Amino acid sequence: MSQPATTNQEHTTYATLRQWITVGKFLPGERLKIRDVAADLGIGVMPVRAALQRLAAEGALSYSPNRGVAVPKLTRAEFDDVLQNRLLLEGEAAERGALRASDADRSALQALLSEMEAALKAGDAKGYLDANEDFHVRLYQAAGSPTLMDLIETVWLKVGPLSNQLFEDPQASHVLNDAHVDLVRALETRNGAAARRAIERDLFVAGQFLRQRCEA
Repeated sequence: MSQPATTNQEHTTYATLRQWITVGKFLPGERLKIRDVAADLGIGVMPVRAALQRLAAEGALSYSPNRGVAVPKLTRAEFDDVLQNRLLLEGEAAERGALRASDADRSALQALLSEMEAALKAGDAKGYLDANEDFHVRLYQAAGSPTLMDLIETVWLKVGPLSNQLFEDPQASHVLNDAHVDLVRALETRNGAAARRAIERDLFVAGQFLRQRCEA
């Protein structure tokens, strides 16, 4: 009877660590020590080791005999490649989402837009990033394509560790929400093409700040 519980814990641990990477809890180049991660989660080392190995196999983490498991650092060329794929995938999801979004979706996205605006004014980077993630997830889920959402979340693993460095440039807070305003307007008229353009602009603008944090 113990095997299903162990399997379930490994799955939960994997999902938690995957989410942590996506939202930037770990920084590029950071070494992840199994015992430290296990202590943070309040569990044993075995499910953590299995989850880290799985994430390394997926390319979300790197492994070397000398350093163990670490968060990869992206070169600018690698970042550009990831960004191009994000433009394709998230642009498609935004266009579909604009056409399929319910009244509840539009209301939720408007509320999240207000949260992001308030966070920017307060200088609350974490508040902004949390609301921003919820905004994009809600929009893309409205597209009604689990496969597309899975692909987007896989790509997010590549750039998640960079996300907390977005506000290291003080100019970022002045422009980050402009595209979200345009997107909410596009949703009001169910203008899929305008929603795609808004998301592409959002990703490109944020990308210019994040790209500077990559290795030349």
